Amino acid sequence: MNGDRPGFRYDFAALTDRGRLRDQNEDSVIALPEFGLWAVADGMGGHAAGEVASGIIVEELASTGVAVSAQDQRARVIARIDRANRRILDHAGRNGARGAGSTVAALLLHETELACVWAGDSRIYLLRDGRLTRLTRDHSEVALLIAAGRMTEAEARASSRRNVITRAIGVGDHAEPEVVTGLAQDRDRFLICSDGLTEHFQDVEIAQFLGQAGRAASVASGLIGETLARGARDNVSVVVVDCAAVPAPAEDMG
Repeated sequence: MNGDRPGFRYDFAALTDRGRLRDQNEDSVIALPEFGLWAVADGMGGHAAGEVASGIIVEELASTGVAVSAQDQRARVIARIDRANRRILDHAGRNGARGAGSTVAALLLHETELACVWAGDSRIYLLRDGRLTRLTRDHSEVALLIAAGRMTEAEARASSRRNVITRAIGVGDHAEPEVVTGLAQDRDRFLICSDGLTEHFQDVEIAQFLGQAGRAASVASGLIGETLARGARDNVSVVVVDCAAVPAPAEDMG
């Protein structure tokens, strides 16, 4: 799909699949180019909890609206994540949905400014000039151990604790998403994904997929298809966003 905003034209695709082993899909995805917003939410706690939790997050994000600045955009998104946090807690209390919660990873683009807002282990990547950069850092037990030098990436991938996250939406009184900001460039390609993808792919493989020529839809479909071919032990969601600079309008010489 295509969407235009001041500064860039976007080509994007958002796909999700329940995978090979799960009965239900607790992931939710949303693509709102008119707001400069794309996101993945990976629910947890089972069908009555995780699916509802991730659904609440994208429902709240859908009301973000058009921001007047990048700062306003971030404030709007964080306010809606806070509201989703309260709604998930309320749902869990009223329905006995213990363990209800969800990760979230949201990419925000306002003119040439970008922001990543996230909680949990869903990730946002940037491919720029052939180089892959992970813009988010996992909020997980194994990520803390890697940062402390007590575990390698390979060991983390094999760890039975790899899915234990340290931050999520709907599990505490306050949502505490992390935020990083930067500038987008012409021909940037972004990937937002749940851990259902990254448990089957190393970053070097993700770079190879994102480096393929083609529209966002074909890249997203290829990532989902390869994850399914590798066993897809979890739900898997991907959002691919390509940025193309929009030329400034020519000045009226008359």
